[in-house]
Amino acid sequence: MDKFNIAIDGPAGAGKSTIARLVANALGFVYVDTGAMYRAVTWRILRAGLTPEQQAEVIALTERMDIRLAPGENGQQVFVDGNDVTTDIRSAEVTNNVSPLARIAEVRRILTVKQQQMAAAKGVVMDGRDIGSHVLPDAELKVFLTASARVRAERRFQEIKDERTDVTLRQLEQEIVARDRMDEQRETAPLIQASDAILLDTTAMTILEVVDRILDLCRTKVGGGK
Repeated sequence: MDKFNIAIDGPAGAGKSTIARLVANALGFVYVDTGAMYRAVTWRILRAGLTPEQQAEVIALTERMDIRLAPGENGQQVFVDGNDVTTDIRSAEVTNNVSPLARIAEVRRILTVKQQQMAAAKGVVMDGRDIGSHVLPDAELKVFLTASARVRAERRFQEIKDERTDVTLRQLEQEIVARDRMDEQRETAPLIQASDAILLDTTAMTILEVVDRILDLCRTKVGGGK
């Protein structure tokens, strides 16, 4: 099977990471979680005592950072300068600061270059918010996943309820709606469905149904798959 690239975009809580990882595993491709890369940068700048408003310092630190993604037993592991930060980057503090950081054009440029380098050899499944429209505009298959804000909040609640024991479902839904607004309104590479992306509303779909649908698209639209 010839290798090709798959871009999976969508708003927060749409299940992009889980689905992209399963699709990559089924195809024997490499999974690249771009959201984790932005979270890694956010975690690092917070650890350095910086805020997104200190753009010059943030950009310089992002340029120096070594971010590595590796497959793990429970999903993708994220390393920053050799340190495993997989759990740390999912904290509420990181979540609340990642969107302001992602709006910094130079930070996006630096990470976009890293992501494009990862995809240069093909055989990559990459998920994020601007992959099909900006990072990998030539991806052979582009999918835009969405779901209702309520359903996305319910999914996220199940994922984090053990770590964020004080969070409520209503609070999560409000956070997701606010995150959508910020992502859609940012000037640099906003959340948008690429003109040639296939829309999949997963509100009433299971994870495996979504994965099967994307694998079908690989066979019918790209001619790949197993």
